[in-house]
Amino acid sequence: MKSFQFAVMCAAAGLAAIAYAPAQAQDNNSKAEMDAVKRAVHVCASCHGENGVTGKKLYPSLAGQMRDYTIRQLKDFRSQSRAETDVQAYMWGISALLTDDTIEGLADHYAAQAPRPPKSTHPKLEAAGRKIFDQGVPAQGVLACASCHGEAAEGKAAFPRLAGLNADYVYKQLQAFRTPLRPHGVLMKNETRSLSDAQLRAVSAYVQSR
Repeated sequence: MKSFQFAVMCAAAGLAAIAYAPAQAQDNNSKAEMDAVKRAVHVCASCHGENGVTGKKLYPSLAGQMRDYTIRQLKDFRSQSRAETDVQAYMWGISALLTDDTIEGLADHYAAQAPRPPKSTHPKLEAAGRKIFDQGVPAQGVLACASCHGEAAEGKAAFPRLAGLNADYVYKQLQAFRTPLRPHGVLMKNETRSLSDAQLRAVSAYVQSR
């Protein structure tokens, strides 16, 4: 009887060890992934600023950005399908080091940060941009930007938050959509082709002011 009880106890202990091992490994993996995200955030800060808010004109603030959008862009850089010439070498190299889990962790981190405050610099230009953003340009076949990016340019799922982004950065990206350097975003390619450079600048100024 005692030998039977001992055998049962040993079996129970063995099952407990088996059940514990994956949990322990999972905890270790989670900690390692958290550390990887922290290291990545530290590297990203050199261009995108502490907490994802940057004052550099040609780098986007990531704070408050849509999670799905951030994930898509990082994966596009990793696959080398997004290739604006000024960021190509650096972003291809950095993103190649990121796992899917780290990319998702970065997206979660930045989505939780307070967005960059709005900045108004050209009220007349912003007013022209607001009209395009809110109403589109029917005569040119241009849809209202708000229909995808939200009434306050706050973003929607895979459509990015534009509010508060530096106008120079937004303008450069709108121009990039006209080229093969940003292959995704078919809708944006159609819209940007129909707008003049002056209209693109107006929209860029407006979203910075939001």
